[in-house]
Amino acid sequence: MNALSRLLFAKIDNSTLLIFRILFGILIALECYGAIATGWVTKTLVEPQFTFNFIGFDWLQPLPGFGMYFYFFIMGTLGVCIALGYKYRFSIISFTLLWTAVYLMQKSSYNNHYYLLILISSLMCCFPANAGYSIDAKQNPSLRKEHMFGYVKWIIVFQLGIVYTYAAVAKIYGDWLDFGIIKILMLDKAGYYVIGDLLQQAWVHKIIGVFGILFDLLIVPALLWKPSRKIAFFSAVFFHLFNSIVFQIGIFPYLSIAFIVFFFEAESIRKIFFKNKLFYTEHKIEIPAFRNLSLLLGCTYFLVQLALPLRHYFIDDAVLWTEEGHRLSWRMMLRSRSGKITFKVVNTETNASKTVKLSQYLTKKQRRRIAAYPDFIWQFAQYLKKEYAKKGETISVYALNSKIAVNGRPYRAFIDPKVDLAKEAWNHLEHHKWILPSQLKKAN
Repeated sequence: MNALSRLLFAKIDNSTLLIFRILFGILIALECYGAIATGWVTKTLVEPQFTFNFIGFDWLQPLPGFGMYFYFFIMGTLGVCIALGYKYRFSIISFTLLWTAVYLMQKSSYNNHYYLLILISSLMCCFPANAGYSIDAKQNPSLRKEHMFGYVKWIIVFQLGIVYTYAAVAKIYGDWLDFGIIKILMLDKAGYYVIGDLLQQAWVHKIIGVFGILFDLLIVPALLWKPSRKIAFFSAVFFHLFNSIVFQIGIFPYLSIAFIVFFFEAESIRKIFFKNKLFYTEHKIEIPAFRNLSLLLGCTYFLVQLALPLRHYFIDDAVLWTEEGHRLSWRMMLRSRSGKITFKVVNTETNASKTVKLSQYLTKKQRRRIAAYPDFIWQFAQYLKKEYAKKGETISVYALNSKIAVNGRPYRAFIDPKVDLAKEAWNHLEHHKWILPSQLKKAN
């Protein structure tokens, strides 16, 4: 029996999975209920007459009226069910599908943790996380188990390793290394009580810059190595609480802290959270009938995860300029973009032209983003094409005076004003020639 089989198919105590299920359910419930309470659902999904969905998922549209409030309330309630272990399999699969749909439905409020939530909830669909301390196990004792396969732990660990490693590599570029982007990111934090002035200091920017790279690069191995585990734990708590306070990014920092349970010995987790739980110590190796299939699926999944963040290397020009290959790549806190743009619509039959008033179509939040992101610009051109087609008009759409500023640099021309964007196609893996060339170096 090879080492890989022993690592993945040894049965280990499942205390870490059980407590993570509880924490995970609580956090996603807070995320969904909080999205309603803070007005996120209203601003992002209810108010806009047009949402910038992920390209190719135009058929995923927000529900009308109060529909999206009910949608998020249902997701929050599913989170409660997951935490309680009630109808767990139905609850986690339902949440995964609903969350994935709302993620693909809009990208005006894109965050990496929204994507991570899809991945983790998808993995949790496959794990026996209701095998203890759950309503399911109480109602059906045959579900109760004190163990799980080792691969449950290592899948989570490897996934986190990918996230943090790519985040570290992405930071190794000029604007991070000279701390310029950190200064920019901290400018709107100046009004924070107590820490606002501190966050404007150059020496603080240097600490954040160096610690950010070292933390992302070392946190997973440091948590895996027992002598450094406690230091790594307290560093992780500080790092993620700092991010929560300064950047206010929802549940992501707390979800990251919750993941740490997988790095501690199950016995320690059991003593803290499940004092009456039996501790499984047999470490019996059991090769399941689905071994080869599970290894194939696992390898395929992680190959995709390893490949996606690399795709921008194969696309012309710098991702920092074009944004092509940025999403799904763990490129976090790396850039600040602002833009200016004017859309001109030309009737192809009469040659009559008019300038589009963006406020007639887009919310204030959407208008802040559209000029700086090429996929937003392309999508809006396609939207205008469809809207005018309803009136029986065939139009061309041009982006005039399109300029962007990246990381505090001067504004530079961004979109070719001679290209009819209504006729252009979108390709996820290729560079779009109507994005004017930059003078930036290819970033990591």
